[in-house]
Amino acid sequence: MALFRRAFAAFLLICLGCSAQSVSPDLSHKIEVQVRSFYNLPARVKLVLGPIQPSEFPNYDALTITLDGGDKKVTYDFLLSKDRNTLIRQTKLDLTKDPFLEAMKKMDLTNRPVRGTKSAKVIAVNYDDFECPYCSRMHQTLFPELLKEYGDKVQFVYKDFPLSEIHPWAMHAAVNANCLAAQNNDAYWDFADYMHNNQREINSLKGNATQFTALDRITVDQGQKHSVDIPRLQTCIKLQDETAVKASLKEAEGLGVDGTPALFVNGQKVEGGALPIEDLREVLDRALVEVGLTPPVHPAGQSSGSGGQ
Repeated sequence: MALFRRAFAAFLLICLGCSAQSVSPDLSHKIEVQVRSFYNLPARVKLVLGPIQPSEFPNYDALTITLDGGDKKVTYDFLLSKDRNTLIRQTKLDLTKDPFLEAMKKMDLTNRPVRGTKSAKVIAVNYDDFECPYCSRMHQTLFPELLKEYGDKVQFVYKDFPLSEIHPWAMHAAVNANCLAAQNNDAYWDFADYMHNNQREINSLKGNATQFTALDRITVDQGQKHSVDIPRLQTCIKLQDETAVKASLKEAEGLGVDGTPALFVNGQKVEGGALPIEDLREVLDRALVEVGLTPPVHPAGQSSGSGGQ
């Protein structure tokens, strides 16, 4: 029995040695100073250190650090040397998965209005804000020019990312647009065209109530133009159900979106915001080639890669 107790105690010590360890106050302070300095973090961002865990790398333990900005949290993986003198940011790339395909899997495009060819192998998804001036520039670049050039080879889809903190009527406009989309694809796109070409009309009005009333009127006008069920549309407008818009916001954040416009072409994020038309042609042409299709012939002097506008 004594032998069994000693063996059990030894086993318990081994298990404890392999379990997670908390970070000491002294080490925690050193790590916070280094991370704040390297990433130039504002004072309001809190650092939350996870427990020290065994890692797959010799001489290093694993440590997670969460940056908590209050409304948003991001967690990063680090490696901490056994002597506690070195911290390494860990980025693990899984070569068995296609990151662009994984991004597309995260996008719910069910019943979203489409411009172009619905069966196209190239899908351009744009996270949009109807009040964002840069989104208007992107929209006016995509439509109608690029739609004319690529509409038979690409499907263009918009999803919602209203920045309500700085754009007070963007959420209302997104909800109204979805009320139209629920009944008529073209009504949605005509509303999007109108809003991105006439932002000043809404911005010139004083007070949210006045702006919302104008948005509702524009929405009903588009609905009447496309002969939708107006009582159903008005009920949807009055309800102002933000569920779908908030789901789109959460989806976009999961893809790393933090501003608009945010364009993804076959899952690859196109950096740079409202890019000039030549840059967008280059992106779309490359995507077409990757799926085995021939890019369209561009207008004279406006071929892909010809430089900024």
